[in-house]
This record gives sequence, structure tokens and C-alpha cells, in this order.
Amino acid sequence: MKKDASKIRNIGISAHIDSGKTTLTERILYYTKRIHTIHEVKGKDGVGATMDSMELEKERGITISSAATYCEWKDHEINIIDTPGHVDFTIEVERSLRVLDGAILVLCAVGGVQSQSITVDQQMRRYRVPCLAFINKMDRSGANPDRVVEQIKSRLNRNPVVLQMPIGREGEFVGVIDLLSMKAIYFDGKNGEIVREEEIPSSMVLLAKEKREEVIDAASLFSDRLVEAVLEGGEVTKALIVEGLRKGTICGELTPVLMGSAYKNKGVQPLLDAVTELLPCPADVSNTARDLDRGEEEVLLKSDPDLPVVALAFKLEDGPYGQLTYIRVYQGTIYRGTTVVNVRTGKKVRVGRVVRMHADQMEDIEAIPAGYIGALFGIECASGDTFVSPGLNLALSSIYVPEPVISLAVLPMDNKSQVSLSKALNRFTKEDPTFRTYIDTETNETIIAGMGELHLEVYVERIKREYGADITTGKPRVAYRETITQRAEFNYTHKKQTGGAGQFARVAGYIEPTTEGNFIFESRITGGAIPSQFIPACEKGFQAAMEKGPKYEFPVVGVKVVLTDGAFHSVDSSDIAFQQAAKGAFREAYPKAQPVIQEPIMKVVVETPAEFQGGVMALLNQRRGIILGAQDEGIVCVIEAQVPLAEMFGFSTVLRSATQGKAQFTMEFAFYRQVPASVAEKIAEECTARKRNAA
Repeated sequence: MKKDASKIRNIGISAHIDSGKTTLTERILYYTKRIHTIHEVKGKDGVGATMDSMELEKERGITISSAATYCEWKDHEINIIDTPGHVDFTIEVERSLRVLDGAILVLCAVGGVQSQSITVDQQMRRYRVPCLAFINKMDRSGANPDRVVEQIKSRLNRNPVVLQMPIGREGEFVGVIDLLSMKAIYFDGKNGEIVREEEIPSSMVLLAKEKREEVIDAASLFSDRLVEAVLEGGEVTKALIVEGLRKGTICGELTPVLMGSAYKNKGVQPLLDAVTELLPCPADVSNTARDLDRGEEEVLLKSDPDLPVVALAFKLEDGPYGQLTYIRVYQGTIYRGTTVVNVRTGKKVRVGRVVRMHADQMEDIEAIPAGYIGALFGIECASGDTFVSPGLNLALSSIYVPEPVISLAVLPMDNKSQVSLSKALNRFTKEDPTFRTYIDTETNETIIAGMGELHLEVYVERIKREYGADITTGKPRVAYRETITQRAEFNYTHKKQTGGAGQFARVAGYIEPTTEGNFIFESRITGGAIPSQFIPACEKGFQAAMEKGPKYEFPVVGVKVVLTDGAFHSVDSSDIAFQQAAKGAFREAYPKAQPVIQEPIMKVVVETPAEFQGGVMALLNQRRGIILGAQDEGIVCVIEAQVPLAEMFGFSTVLRSATQGKAQFTMEFAFYRQVPASVAEKIAEECTARKRNAA
């Protein structure tokens, strides 16, 4: 299955909520003849967008799970992943960007660069993914592409190169001027499928020439041939400009900007042309793996289908036919019947069924060559596992997984629901690394934890629908944690004599605050006061003690433990004894180290009509919020604040009623901060009450 890898594009479509990602994907599939009818996101036809295949997605008109598909455009194969915009499903964006070579950043012509656009941009930079910007919704009133381009510069710190000019604005938007070919492009037919090229309207020719010069200036920094053509007064062809733009885009120095209206079927075909001309093919992107046999030395992978296999499992889905593993092959080819090794477990796996995905439909194929995204059936693995040919021991860097910030108790109403609940939780925790579950040892409740209210709400709804479980939920709980504020000494002896061999261990040293990590352990034992084989047991004991703080029972972070002295007994000392001594030592030193509670602080961005600005600020202040700034952007005022997560429950309802339903907000985790004394007292009382109830 030898294919021309230079004709492959692996792209993602990412953006702020409601910028039109899924609508754009729907148009792309229509124009590339993958689908024959356009369905809308909030479909009045009851069908919903192709990529929103989950019932919940169709109802809410949001994307919850990233969906993969592929299409063909002008002899290029394009693999597309449509990702969610809500920050609660941020892992879907993370893992998609990890395996993509390029991306389209969709920006609203009215909203511009919004809070979630900034988050997505940071994720793209983390995985060094080059992107094009597409200014969507040019038909909306208040559309202002010049302001959006300015924001790409100032807010995203990117270097935008505008490749098109709009013909008309808002309701008058009819087409675009392509500055590379210097033609006016219009989109005719019922669904804009007929692309018509005309001469540029005479009133816009001068401005178009000026703008084209700017494009040539930007591209010439990356192409010597283009510089020569400009200096010698020769013809500056479209191919020469594209060569420079492509180099600049792939190295991340340029961000080409296109515009249109996906909903009104305008500007999508030129965007597809730009994807094939400007975004990288797998061979243009350097991917590295770590050689585990050589101290994690970096190895450059080649996008060659004939070399040994290196592939990454980036997403799991439990379907009706077993586990579906989405995989990106970086090197080699995975054929049906091939044997590969899971590097994490060391187990050999035989590949059974190999498929290509189109949202929730699939088609069987013989193989997935280097540079392609596909899926495997019936393979046991976790998200982020590397698969290689037998004999290789290479690992691809895994995906960054943020910690959950919110949890709630889930209670099944009967035995049947208990079984369904455990099946659902098993599946969802495997599929989504940011969704965690555990049993609270005191209350015996099943707790689910995730990235936000919407995240947990969606999973609770899916448990009810997909598994028919009758469940109720408790109040959402915030992921508080504890830390210490000063140094404290410990000198603890653990002694136990119960006939026969006893237990003896003594540990001495100190604990102190640290900002370098959640837990740092250092042994300064000299002269064999504690034999070296028992040092790991001490570390294990301290770590176990930090899982639940002795005072409030929240996890303890930011502690450095230094072991300076100790004692052992030749017969009675053991790993268990030293673990117990470490736990006792931590409990002894902890109260003296002035422990405090920390709470998650969220970055909240509210977009509201200007007349409600004062009221919205008052609402945020009432919730212990710190206003970072407010700026008017046309008719909308954008307020940015930092607010404790504990105060944000039910905020959407209050905000809607205070602004006649006109304001919206986004929220994402920012950092942890110490809670004020009055709040700490309240939390301590709640902890005591919970312990009492559990007893």
C-alpha cells in the first residue's frame, strides 16, 4: 500500500466555543463529497451535524468528544479531527493536537480572539503545531476582520499574513478577493458549491495591490527565489509566494489568515486549497521518540512506510464491538495481522481489524501506513501508549493531562444500577484520562472527579442514557488541598512488641514547604543510621501520609521531607516498620508546620452587553472574585476575573437572569491559592460534620 505521503494532511479544527468549528467541518465534508446533504449543528431537521454523532451532542449543539474523519481534495487526502471548544473537554483537544501535523484556528469575526482561543493557541504551541487562521461568521452584524487580525498579533503573539479581502461586510458579504491569484471569488449554487472567479471590483483594485505587497514581503523572508524575482522585477507568481508562505507557516513564523462564512457556504473551498498548499505533510514535521535502551536518548522518526513501526494510541472508545483504539502511525505500516509490542506493558499484540473512521462510521482497510490516522479493534491498551515493531524499545512522549478540580458523589438507586454504574465508570475512566473515580473510604460513596460542572454533568447524563442506570448525585465538591507554610522537625520511633518478632524503626529530620513539586524526598543519612534498603520504605510512608492531611483530610502538596537521622534493629526492623515510622513522623511534624488549605482559582471570562457591565462585576465581586480587567469590544464588554471554583456553582443561572440571558462566560483552571481564614473555618466545620455522619 504505497502512497505518496506528500499528499497527506493531518489537520485539526480548534476554536473558542461557538466559533463554528463543527459547521465548518460539515461544509468541508460536503464540498469534498464525503456527505451529500448538509446538516446543521442545532439541527431543526432532527439529524444534527455529521461529526456530532452522540445524542447529547445533537441536543446541546456542542461537541463533547473529538471525532475523526477523512476526505479528498484535489488529489490530497485530508484527515480531520473536529475538537470540542469547552475547556471541560480540554483533553480531547490536547490528544488531538498531539497527533496532528497542522491545524485550522477558527475565530469569530465578531468575537475575535476569545479566552478559549488563547488556551487552544497555547496547546498548539505545546505540540508545535503550525496553523492557519480562518475568520468565520463574516456575515454577522459587527463582523470586523481587521480587528481580529490585530488581536491575532497582540493577544496570540503570532505573525498574521492576510491572504484574502472580504467583498462586502455583515449582510452584504458576498465573496472574497484572493490576494495570491488577484481574483474575486464568489460562491454560487444552493450550497455555495460552484466557485466563480471574476475580476476584482474596480473600487478595490488599489487596496488589493497594497495588501498583496504585504503578503509578498512576509513570504520573501522565507524564499530566496521570491526575493530574486522581486529584485529583478520579474513576474511574482502565485507558486513563488506559496513556496515562501509554506516554509514560514511550517516553522511557525507565519499564520496565514483566510475568511468566510461556513454557515452561509462562503470561503470554505479556498480554505481547503490553503490546507493542501500551506500546511505540512507528515514528512515536513520532525517527530521524535525516546530510546528506552539508551537512557531516553531522542531518536528522529522517519515518515517511511517500510521502516519498523512506531505508533501512538491517542484516544480510546468502547464501542458496541469492543475497544476502538485511535492510532497515529509515525513510522512503518500497521497491517492487518501484524504483531506489535505495547512499550508500556511489554506485551505483544496481534492486530486484528484495521479501520478508518468517518465520525461514528467506519470502513475496513488493509493497513495504516506512516503519516496516517486510523483505528484498531480489540486491542487492550491505555490512552498514550506507544506501539512498536518487536525488537524496538522506543516511547513517544505522552499527552499532558491536567488534574481534576471538581468532584461529586454518585449513588445508584438499586443493585442493577450499581452494576451498570461500575461498567460505565470503568469505560469512561479508560477513555478520558481527566475523568477519575474512587471510593471515599469514610462515607463509602462512589466519587467522580473531572474538569468542571459541564464535564461531570455530561458523564452523569451518559451513565443514565447509555447504561440505563438509575442514579442520584450529591452536591459538587471542590478539590481542596493542604500545604505547609513553615519548617517543622520530627523525631519519631515506631515500636511494637506482640510476641515473636516485633517492629522497630526510628526516623528523624524535618519537613519544609517547597514550590518545586508536590513532594520532594531527600535522604541525608550518614554512617548507616538507617540501612539503604529501608530508605525507599521511608519515602513510601511519607507519600502515603500525604494522601490525606491529618488536619482536614485533603491531599497534602508542596512538601519537602529531609531525613537526617534514624535507628534500626537488626531483627525487628523491616520495610513495614519504617513505613509506619514515616507516617507517624509526618503526623507529628505536620501540626507544627502551620498547615493551610488551598483552593482552585478559575480564570473566568464574561462577555456581556455593555449596559450590564456594572451588574456583572458586582456578581463576580460577591463571589470573592478579583477583576483583572474589562474592555469594550464593539457592543460587547469582556470582563476577565479570577474567582474561586467553590463560588462558581450555579453562576450561569444567576448571570443569565442578571443580563436577560444575553451574557455568556467561560471558565478554566488557573492555579491554587490559600483560602481566607473565615472560609477555612467553614471548610473545617464541614469536614468535622462529614466525619461525624460517616461514624
